[in-house]
Amino acid sequence: MDILKVNDLNLHYGKNRAIKNINMNIKEKAVTALIGPSGCGKSTFLRCLNRMNDLIDNVTVKGEVMFEDNNIYLNSYDVNELRKRIGMVFQKPNPFPTSIYNNITYGPKLHGIKDKKRLDEIVEKSLKGAALWEEVKDRLDKSAMGLSGGQQQRLCIARTLAIEPEIILMDEPTSALDPISTTKVEELIQELKKKYTVVIVTHNMQQAARISDYTAFFLTGEVVEFNNTDDIFTNPLDKRTEDYITGRFG
Repeated sequence: MDILKVNDLNLHYGKNRAIKNINMNIKEKAVTALIGPSGCGKSTFLRCLNRMNDLIDNVTVKGEVMFEDNNIYLNSYDVNELRKRIGMVFQKPNPFPTSIYNNITYGPKLHGIKDKKRLDEIVEKSLKGAALWEEVKDRLDKSAMGLSGGQQQRLCIARTLAIEPEIILMDEPTSALDPISTTKVEELIQELKKKYTVVIVTHNMQQAARISDYTAFFLTGEVVEFNNTDDIFTNPLDKRTEDYITGRFG
């Protein structure tokens, strides 16, 4: 089933058109990878899906992003509710400079959950969901800044899970990590798709091939090709896709 439907999406930074006529349906409980060279619009498109581009000056968006039959770009749409349901994990781990426990409970408290027992349950469930519980359960009151880079990124994933989203957007979540931490995050993404829809921007084509069910190839703000991942990597329909994945450019 499609959880997001993108129709004729265009985005301008001032007069510069960064996203051009994108049409794409994103499947529920699957991993969709966005690949393409630097500056081709992948991250900009990703941020369109929970209106993070609203935070940038001089941006105009035209077109529709339909989430459960509602266009998220209508003025009446509740953006805070949207970002609760469509969470985001960034390229560099960005834990808050406070305890591991407070990092996880920040979102739920913001949404009105005050009960200590309930917060304790959310912390344990979220950290287990991010495959981090066993590593940190005895130091929840310690600063998140003391965790390794890979642990910090899984903490940021746990922080996203704590607000119980339906979709998780990931913008190159492993690009700042070592190979072992990268493997852990990739394994985690495979687990997450049992319950969540994941959309991931990655520069690493092997990663896209390993973890995604669907892949979109972006070039100069357009989607050149979007298909299931096996077909994109073994039988691309567009010569530009083939050239990119075989390393002829990019």
